[in-house]
Amino acid sequence: MAFSVPVTVRGYELDINGHLNQAVYLQYAEHARWEMMRAAGVPGEKMIASGVGPVVLENNIKYFRELHLGDEVTVSCEFEWSGGKAFTMRQEITKLDGTVSAQVTVIAGVMDLQARKLVADPREAFLALAESPEVFGL
Repeated sequence: MAFSVPVTVRGYELDINGHLNQAVYLQYAEHARWEMMRAAGVPGEKMIASGVGPVVLENNIKYFRELHLGDEVTVSCEFEWSGGKAFTMRQEITKLDGTVSAQVTVIAGVMDLQARKLVADPREAFLALAESPEVFGL
């Protein structure tokens, strides 16, 4: 089951057309990822203290339905582990009536902050740090 957080569209996030600015979808997606990490017991400070940090390698957004001021949505996040240095996060921004507004696919990794290179197994890095690894699907 995917992790999710609620978000309400705020006025300062709108574009000239009166709907959610395209860049804000990425902010919503990132907010959900950080909340997921916190729920798993891996806040950013804990990762940094252990010498690693998450890095986004690629973002892809598909827009389906516009969002307007006051719309309430949930932003989901689900990790997919495929082996290798990168992993995938699949996210949906969904209105309360079930209408999918956007899908975000993120390819990410875990960087060794001293070597400035991706760690060989990001899954193991999350397993070593997480208090609740099941949040990550581990």
